[in-house]
Amino acid sequence: MSTLLKQIGVDLPVIQAPMAGTSTPELAASVSNAGGLGSIAVGATDAAGARVMIESTRRLTGKPFNVNVFCHAPARADREREAALLDALKPVFERFDAAPPAAIREIYKSFVADDAMQKLLLETKPAVVSFHFGLPSTDVIAQLKAAGIVLLSTATNLDEAEHAVAAGIDGVVAQGYEAGGHRGVFAPEAPDTQLGTMALTRLLARKIPIPVIAAGGIMDGAGIAAALDLGAEAAQLGTAFIACPESSADAYHRDALLGAAAFATEMTSLISGRPARCLPNGFTALKDSVLRNVKVPDYPVAYDSGKALAAAARAKGDGGYAAQWAGQGAPLARVMPAAALVKTLAEELAATR
Repeated sequence: MSTLLKQIGVDLPVIQAPMAGTSTPELAASVSNAGGLGSIAVGATDAAGARVMIESTRRLTGKPFNVNVFCHAPARADREREAALLDALKPVFERFDAAPPAAIREIYKSFVADDAMQKLLLETKPAVVSFHFGLPSTDVIAQLKAAGIVLLSTATNLDEAEHAVAAGIDGVVAQGYEAGGHRGVFAPEAPDTQLGTMALTRLLARKIPIPVIAAGGIMDGAGIAAALDLGAEAAQLGTAFIACPESSADAYHRDALLGAAAFATEMTSLISGRPARCLPNGFTALKDSVLRNVKVPDYPVAYDSGKALAAAARAKGDGGYAAQWAGQGAPLARVMPAAALVKTLAEELAATR
């Protein structure tokens, strides 16, 4: 039994990844009620929206769950880059009888600069808070720990993991390059070593003194068992839960996940401004045409235009311009309720022991 999960009060070494825009209170509660650790992601909302999500999850479960926040460096305005991106996307918008926004902006506030979100978490005291894209200040970390909250942080390499250890984080999520959604790199402008889940998990399990949670490409009990054998205390699964009815993935995303696109996921920064693994679609294809030579603005400024284009396309019946995040394990996705999936994962894991 994982000592970290035992501390939290979780029975199974299974964590449902906090997928912003896809995970829901219903999904998180179903996973927690089934014995895993459910997660909600509040990086794409403000403190008021986060309060609603936390309260909604608590109405559905009395079990522990995780609240994830984004700790990216606040975006730097670059009007030249922003204008160039909008100009490049203009003909694509026109395909859908729409015009690009007159301007784009920082649509999500980073947790590192969001006093209201910090106060909310100290007030509501979720069992677990996890950080993505970096870490908040040592003062904020100390306050959250003093409130009795278990803290997790994504790491994509040993250096990031060692920063988490030094900051007092309780456990590290080892995010392999296979993982769907946004890379958790602390500095997106720095070279990415692109370590896979297997190598990264084993490296961190050997090199850092705090629990490691493996994430990336894990879709079934055999994958969880492999992660545990490499020294992880638990496995975090995201793509495995997208097809569950409790997720908020739309029909376009679900169809793509269960189709040929699942076999060809790709890493792209074009949609949001930070690298993220996505199912190939109309938006990712723009890398070879109108966006071939465009330098995208900082996250999440670029995401503002990406969301506008996705909405324009969807209004005309084309759902292929959205952020259809998924990991390399996508072909192994199964359609079933979240509780049934957790039960299945537990049975598959037990069969390996």
